[in-house]
Amino acid sequence: MIWAILPVKELEGAKQRLSPHLPPDLRRALMQVMIGEVLEALLAARGLAGAMLVTLDPWATALAARLGARVTTEGARDGHTGSVTAGARLLAREGASGVLTMPGDIPAVTAAEVEAVLAAHGPAPAFTIAPAHDELGSNAVLMSPPLAVPLRFGEDSYVPHLAAARAVGIEPRVVPLPGIGMDIDHPADLLAFARLPEAKGTRTLAFLHEHGLT
Repeated sequence: MIWAILPVKELEGAKQRLSPHLPPDLRRALMQVMIGEVLEALLAARGLAGAMLVTLDPWATALAARLGARVTTEGARDGHTGSVTAGARLLAREGASGVLTMPGDIPAVTAAEVEAVLAAHGPAPAFTIAPAHDELGSNAVLMSPPLAVPLRFGEDSYVPHLAAARAVGIEPRVVPLPGIGMDIDHPADLLAFARLPEAKGTRTLAFLHEHGLT
């Protein structure tokens, strides 16, 4: 009964940090490709009870319906942290034993990497984290029970999340994974993603090649 939570904010104006290289329509299209790849990896992973999007975005809602994921709007306008926390509260009320959350901009993630995070997770209370490639962000967080550790996402959340787990008496387990670790947020990330072996064969890489972004 571990559920995945994928927060998706409304896609208008997505990825502002990429605006020097991509106009608004391409940023939105890139985000759609990436979200699709992340959701597909979550739904294909063994060991998850299901996946839930926290979103108000019509496109993301339609994608979830097509792929077989749940949607909640609870907390969808409360930022990344608020969305995940609201989703975790909802799933806790329904009896979930834990939650795994990832962002929508890690398109090299695979079902095997999701399963690796699940395999590393210990008995509750437990907290497992896969950091971003720069060891600043938290690109996968798995915790049991669903509200075991207070979360605070942002560009510098990895070390604070380790401290938050320890503050409630849980020794965090760290699982560095190349696909999960490679988020696309800044212009430099486009080339870094293109050089990543795990990116080969992704629709995101094909999109970047098609539009001359790598």
